[in-house]
Amino acid sequence: MEEKYDIIVAGAGLAGNLAAAVAAKQGLNVVLLDRNPPEEAGKKTNWGWVCGDAVAESHLQFIREKLNTSFSYPELDVKVDGVVAISPNMKHKIRFDGEGYVLNRPAFEYKLLQMAIKNGAHHIPHFEVETPIIENNYVVGITGKDKDKQHKEIRAKIIIDALGIATGLRRKLPENPYVDKDIDINDIESTGRFIYEFDPDHVDLDYYDPKNALIHLNQELAPGGYGWVFPKKGNRINIGLGVQKKSLEIRNQKMGTKDNLHSLMDAYVKWNPIIKNVRLDNANNNGKGYWSVAVRRQLPSLVFNGYMGAGDSMAMPNPISAGGIGPALVAGILAGEHAATSFNNNDVSIKGLWKYNLDFNELYGKKTAGLEVFRVYLQSLNNDLINYGMQTFLTPKEAVDLSYGLVPELSVASKAKLLLQGAKNIAAFSNLVYVVKKMKELNEIYANYPKSPEEFQPWRHRVDQMMEEAKSKFQPNPI
Repeated sequence: MEEKYDIIVAGAGLAGNLAAAVAAKQGLNVVLLDRNPPEEAGKKTNWGWVCGDAVAESHLQFIREKLNTSFSYPELDVKVDGVVAISPNMKHKIRFDGEGYVLNRPAFEYKLLQMAIKNGAHHIPHFEVETPIIENNYVVGITGKDKDKQHKEIRAKIIIDALGIATGLRRKLPENPYVDKDIDINDIESTGRFIYEFDPDHVDLDYYDPKNALIHLNQELAPGGYGWVFPKKGNRINIGLGVQKKSLEIRNQKMGTKDNLHSLMDAYVKWNPIIKNVRLDNANNNGKGYWSVAVRRQLPSLVFNGYMGAGDSMAMPNPISAGGIGPALVAGILAGEHAATSFNNNDVSIKGLWKYNLDFNELYGKKTAGLEVFRVYLQSLNNDLINYGMQTFLTPKEAVDLSYGLVPELSVASKAKLLLQGAKNIAAFSNLVYVVKKMKELNEIYANYPKSPEEFQPWRHRVDQMMEEAKSKFQPNPI
C-alpha cells in the first residue's frame, strides 16, 4: 500500500511532535509516525525515556510563544534554580543555566503529542520506519512496517527525520557533502540513568540539592563525561552519568579495572553519602535505562533534497552538558515552520530548505562547534588539573561564559600571579588559552554560516580542519 501526505514526520519525540504540531497548524497534511503506542510517545527503548530530563525555562518559553501553550504539573515535575557543576575534590562550584525544570518525561511527551494531534497531524503509532525512498537524488518518502508488520510506503514532499541518534533515515541518505551519515564513536557518550526514591542520610548540598541540578566532574567516576543528580518531587532523583568509550578504556587500563557503564553507575550511587536505601521508581517502566548521546556540534547541514532533521538525529545535544531537550524543542518548531514555508513555495530542494540551517544556527547552533573544542580539552584533563583549573584558571563569570559558548578574554599575563603558585600547570593553562582562541575563531566562522548550498563546501572544509587540529592536540587522558 502507498499513502501520500504533504509532510512526513518520523518519530514522535520532542522534536517530532513539535514539528508535526507546527506544520499541521499551518494547514498542511502531516503524518506523524512512531513505533510506540500513544501513551509512550518518544520512548527511546524498552528501558524508557533515558535522559536527565532537565530543560531551561527559556526553551519552554520558546514553545509558549510559538504555539500559545503552557505547561504545569505533572509534565513539569519540579522547578530548579539552576545547574551547579562541582569539581572532583568537591571544593569548587560553577553555577549556570538559570531557572529550569526536571520533567516528568512521559507526561511531557504525551502532552506534545496531543498538541500535534489537536493541530491536525495524523498520528500513526506502532509504525517502524525503515528506509528513505530516494528518487532523482530527492527523499520522496519512507518505507516501514505497520502494527500488523505489513510493508508500507508513505510518500510526501518533505520528510522530517526525528528518529534520534540511531536513525536509519540519515544513515541511508545518498552520498552527499551536506548531511553526515555517521557520527564518530569518540563524539558519543554512553549514558545510564536511574530514577530512585531514597532516604536522605543528612543534608549536604554538594551531593543532593532539592533546588538545583548537580553535575559532578570526576574522571574516575565518569571518565570523559560527568555524573548528575537532578531532584524530583518528594525524595526522588534522576541520577546518572555519561562516559566516553576511549576515556573509559584508558581509565580502566591505568587503574587496572574492568569497569563498564553498569558498574560505574552502581559505584556512583554508592559514592553519594546522602542517597540511602534506594528504591527504583519504575513508573511507566522508566526507572532504569542506558542510551547513547552525541556530544559534538550539530551536523554541518540539517537539510538535503526533500529531507530535514531535528533533535538527536542531527547530533544537536550540547557538547559540554549533553543536554538535548532544549535544542530538540527549538529545532522541532523551526523544522515545522520551514517545512511549511518550503512546501508552500513549492521548493523542497536543499536550496529551498536552506534557511532552516540559518535559523537554527542563529538560535542555538552557532555556539556548538566552540563548545565541542572545549569538551575535547576537558577530556584531556585529569582530576588534579580540573580541580586546579576550576580554582585558578577561570573566574566564575569566565567559566559560565565558556559553558554558554561565549569567549572570555584570557591571557597568561592576566593570570600570571595565580599561575606562579602552580607553575607545573602553566602548560594546561596555555592549552586553555589555545582553546579559547579556537572557540573564538569557530564562533566567528559559524556567525558567517553559508547563506546558500553553493557556499557550503569551503566553509565546511575550514571547520573540519580546525576540529581535526584540536582533536589531534588534545587526546583523552582521564587518569
